[in-house]
Amino acid sequence: MNTLDYAELLSRLEAKVDRMIGQIGTKSPHFAGVDGKYDDLQTDWWTSGFWPGILWVMYDMTGKSSYKDAVWDKDEELERWFITSTEQLHHDVGFQFLSTAVIKHTITGDADGRRRGLEAANFLASRFNLSGQFIRAWNADKYGWAIIDCMMNISLLFWASRVSGDPRYRHIAVRHAETTMQYGVRDDGSVNHILSFNPESGDFIEAFGGQGSAPDSSWSRGTAWALHGFANTYRHTGDIRFLNTAKRIAHYFLASLPDDHVPYWDFRLESFENEPRDSSAAAIAASGLLEIAEAVPLAEKAVYSNGAQRILKGLTERYATWELPGHEAILLGGTGSKPGSFCVDGSLIYGDYYYIEAIAKLNGWKHRIY
Repeated sequence: MNTLDYAELLSRLEAKVDRMIGQIGTKSPHFAGVDGKYDDLQTDWWTSGFWPGILWVMYDMTGKSSYKDAVWDKDEELERWFITSTEQLHHDVGFQFLSTAVIKHTITGDADGRRRGLEAANFLASRFNLSGQFIRAWNADKYGWAIIDCMMNISLLFWASRVSGDPRYRHIAVRHAETTMQYGVRDDGSVNHILSFNPESGDFIEAFGGQGSAPDSSWSRGTAWALHGFANTYRHTGDIRFLNTAKRIAHYFLASLPDDHVPYWDFRLESFENEPRDSSAAAIAASGLLEIAEAVPLAEKAVYSNGAQRILKGLTERYATWELPGHEAILLGGTGSKPGSFCVDGSLIYGDYYYIEAIAKLNGWKHRIY
């Protein structure tokens, strides 16, 4: 395999992100369509932490004060939702605060970052259903729902337990991971998106397709969330069950990839003709595969490291916007929700984030937050 020069790629990303600062400005970006312009959503939306996360990772890797200056107040902006309205906040406070308050505290020691991260962790912990042993997804009447995405959010609880010394956060995270492992991961390594429980008794009812094509299909980004999330859970706990689960999902993910190593939005479509890819699933999985590679014995490392590098090579050579300086995103080919006809075949800010996170890891980045 012809490998990329990851130090040179980080330099290319530095030039790209420098342009993005001017292009994105004060926006809270989520999706860019054919015009290459990121939208601007309210910061209570679940993706509001990823653009700040990009800036923090780039600051940590380069030391350039322009990145820190551009991102310093973002966690304060997010904290205002705890004061004004928490109606739109839910299980994804992990995504929002890990890449803002938590990484800010981790890199700089900022006391307000620590306080805000713990505030978010308290909110996430409050969503734990004791009977079902899961963290509730979303709001409204979805009292008994849990989703595969939340495997990434529980890193906030592991961090909170570590910095506070309180094991309760960790206990909740582990219980949620165990429940997801039991009901969310299939024998072949594919995963369910939405799990439904009786919120009173905690009994499992059924799995829903959610953003996959059907209840028994295989949504590629959900698979990537699970791969990365269980790898993180192993790193935080040392519990081999979680590493073995991450490996099983990784083997399924890698075996399901097309020739350019960037998945379609679902692995189990009747036909892939004219179906969009999801570059965000590829980037998330690449970063997670690097986590697994660090955790396994030397004889196994190449399986996961090479898998990650093949994915990154495909993204870098076929999906990146290097030749489009006016484009505000890094990666093309992202699909948010094909069943919902929402953010299809464009650029997703979390795809950009995890692509940079993976490149940073290959350049020795140590301040892991997920």
